[in-house]
Amino acid sequence: MIREKIVGLVSTALNSAQDAGEIPHFVSPEITIEHPQRIEHGDFSINLPLRIQGLAKMKAIDVANILQKHIEPYSAIEKIEVAHPGFLNFYLEETWVCDQITLIVNAGDYFAFSDIGNGTNVQIEYVSANPTGPIHVGNGRGAAIGSTLANVMDFLGFNVQQEYYVNDAGTQVSIFGRTLYARYAELFGKQIQIPDNGYPGAYIIELAKNIQEQYGDAFLELVDNEPNPELGKIGIDLQLTNIKDDLSAIGVDYDSWFSEQSLMVKGGAYDTSLKLLMDAKLVLKREGAIWFNSSDLGESKDNVLIRSDGQPTYYATDIAYHYDKFLVRKFDRVIDIWGADHQGHVSRVKTALQTVGGDPDSLDVLLYQLVNLRRGDEIVPLSKRAGEIVTLRNVIDEVGADAARFFFLSSSANQTMDFDLELAKSQSDENPVYYVQYAHARISSILVKAEEDSLFKSNPKLSLLNHPSEQLLIRKLLLLPEILENVIADLAPHHLPHYSKDLATAFHSFYTQCRVISEDKELTAARLILLQASQIVLAKTLGLMGISAPRKM
Repeated sequence: MIREKIVGLVSTALNSAQDAGEIPHFVSPEITIEHPQRIEHGDFSINLPLRIQGLAKMKAIDVANILQKHIEPYSAIEKIEVAHPGFLNFYLEETWVCDQITLIVNAGDYFAFSDIGNGTNVQIEYVSANPTGPIHVGNGRGAAIGSTLANVMDFLGFNVQQEYYVNDAGTQVSIFGRTLYARYAELFGKQIQIPDNGYPGAYIIELAKNIQEQYGDAFLELVDNEPNPELGKIGIDLQLTNIKDDLSAIGVDYDSWFSEQSLMVKGGAYDTSLKLLMDAKLVLKREGAIWFNSSDLGESKDNVLIRSDGQPTYYATDIAYHYDKFLVRKFDRVIDIWGADHQGHVSRVKTALQTVGGDPDSLDVLLYQLVNLRRGDEIVPLSKRAGEIVTLRNVIDEVGADAARFFFLSSSANQTMDFDLELAKSQSDENPVYYVQYAHARISSILVKAEEDSLFKSNPKLSLLNHPSEQLLIRKLLLLPEILENVIADLAPHHLPHYSKDLATAFHSFYTQCRVISEDKELTAARLILLQASQIVLAKTLGLMGISAPRKM
């Protein structure tokens, strides 16, 4: 990319200036490059002079002037300006900018592809909500973030596995089974008390009816004064089917559904990881429970592994799960996407991972904040006393999968987001997903008409695209490779919806100021190629977000 070329030119210029004795020799920090906030300040800006002025024992502006003198000419760069207090601003040459349109069109769907992943095996685990209830709105945010991140990483050469961790063991499963039995028994006229901390939602009743229709009264009799465990297993399986359907409705399909129970087989990941902790002499018994002496490893406190009733904690099974990821399945990198309520869990999982032989630096945990649902100024309550919640399916049914994904992605994961249901449904420029999709549809309709009227020409004169709005649009198109690399570097899929809106704005501005199809056949042909490039980049951006690129609206 041109960014790397400019960085290389500045690095070479610094070495040249040092060899000439104009700047003292020292080890330079990494050269960073940014886009100026104002277009009149150029396409790229480097602040290296400000960062090395202390090392050089010179004023930043003097360093900048020396570097400017030593930067070798390059065809893509029109000029380099020094700006106070010590910036180097680079302006791209218009003809070079125009020529990039051909590269975009020729690359087609592969524009912005790179192999920076180099086949690295990456697992992304996200959502992983307990299979004891429906997927709620907050889970939807995690689903959009995880699947989009997976799309981008896959496109950039990573070998990505998407996984859902099924919590099908432990206390919550037992409570679910007893709750389900109570509702199931009710269908046969029996009154059974729902257990404490049970699941009061209407979905449990629907599951019970489903089981009654399939199995009749097969599970009515108790086994050792407890509900038949097969009833709970069937209920979990049915609920998992519902979860899969809901996630598929928003465009999320996993490569793996990993059962927590599989960790618990004799000699499996749970037994092995627990033994490794014991061998490290970091496990002790206290107050009837088994503890991980994690405070000896820098954690603020010790953590329970096995409760006094013999049941493993979430922490214990998470240790086993990550042992399995790194030491059994041997992923090079693991990305966990969790809700913000797991923040305190991150450090202790990494600490335990290191103890059992994994590399904590290869584990990234992305935490996302809560979702606030609104209808305009009115806040929509996410749950009711009866146990009903606003599910992901509710939102998809009301606003559609495209709008849901776009809105879930629009805010940085570390920010609480407001989801305005009325805005997401509106067909107006105020609705960002409609605004972006309409840009693609408008481009598509123009290109169809141009094809019908045979307006395309081979080898159009792209140098004619010198209007400011044309130049701005092309420059926006060229940002996609950089945006994708930023998504990966920062684990920040929200860059994509922001970029798509900026790109749509640049197109609408161009469309307003420049007539695409006119009597000037040469200019028409050039602008049509620009629209082809715009269509490719918009479609790619929307596709990576898991959002459709409609040709008609």
